[in-house]
Amino acid sequence: MTPIFYFDFGSPNAYLAHRVLPEVEQRSGVRFSYVPVLLGGLFKLANNRSPIVAYADVPKKLAYEHLEMARFVKRHRLSQFRMNPFFPVNTLALMRGAVAADAENVLPAYVETMFHFMWEEPRKLDDPAVLAATLSEAGLPAERLMEASQQQAIKDRLAANTQEAFGKGAFGVPTFLVGAELFFGKDRLRDVEYEIERQRDG
Repeated sequence: MTPIFYFDFGSPNAYLAHRVLPEVEQRSGVRFSYVPVLLGGLFKLANNRSPIVAYADVPKKLAYEHLEMARFVKRHRLSQFRMNPFFPVNTLALMRGAVAADAENVLPAYVETMFHFMWEEPRKLDDPAVLAATLSEAGLPAERLMEASQQQAIKDRLAANTQEAFGKGAFGVPTFLVGAELFFGKDRLRDVEYEIERQRDG
């Protein structure tokens, strides 16, 4: 069994889920497959909007979303989390880079680097110079990854990932797929873990 984690670096909730997933993997004995998608494209396909836009006229709802995030951070002791002052960051190049990193077999290191410098030591990663410097600093093949991310095959793969996620029922991130069962949001990780156990135990 290989559960899927659909993610985009621009989502703070995807980052928070990423930080908690190792605990789920350790307890369940499974590893998640990280599948990069473009959140903006997924929103467009699903006719969805970001919470900041969707709840702009419902300030109490938006405040509650922030409260739940703070509770999650405290519960899981994610003390390194920082809101990115450049938010929202255009993640198109980053997500194409993730597809390229997967093709280069360096996706785990790429994911760790991008999430770290998006939500722990925040940088303006949609600036190509900042992105290139960050990749090089992390020991990743910056020039090769950035060149590959401009290739049509990489662009098409990201678009296909996004379409596939939508086809499975996704409308945002973080989204998890366990077999045919879909779960949305970091607060569903307990349900994700239960479903892994249920399917594994038959």
